[in-house]
Amino acid sequence: MTSKDLSVFNSLRPFSIGFDDMFDQFESMLGDGGLVKNNYPPYNIRKVGKDKYAIELAIAGFNKNDVEVEFEDNLLTVKTKKIDKTVEKDGDEIIHKGISQRSFSRSFTIADDVKVNGAELKDGLLTIDCEKIVPEQKKKKLIPIS
Repeated sequence: MTSKDLSVFNSLRPFSIGFDDMFDQFESMLGDGGLVKNNYPPYNIRKVGKDKYAIELAIAGFNKNDVEVEFEDNLLTVKTKKIDKTVEKDGDEIIHKGISQRSFSRSFTIADDVKVNGAELKDGLLTIDCEKIVPEQKKKKLIPIS
């Protein structure tokens, strides 16, 4: 019996249609039973309205020219551009370097019906605005009885 046979997602498959890719992705994230332990940069995912979300990443020490936000094929990726660590800011000499500027890449899977509206970097916090777009055919409606 494989770990896939024991997966909680396999118990959900008989009750769902069209979610196989999502279940497979969750299983690959879980791997050997635990989520990947990469915790840099730290982040929050907030629900800021009925259908609006914000992803916040704490990236102190980076400016908007150091970071890229890409969205392709339902995968939102925030990563550093190549950082030249030999050049100091404004020609100053750094006596102690305690603010990390290590490279990172953090990805988020975004649902088909979620639109990424934009990103803003302010006070060391990168905020990415997302919005769930609910098509008319999926909105709740009352069916008249004849």
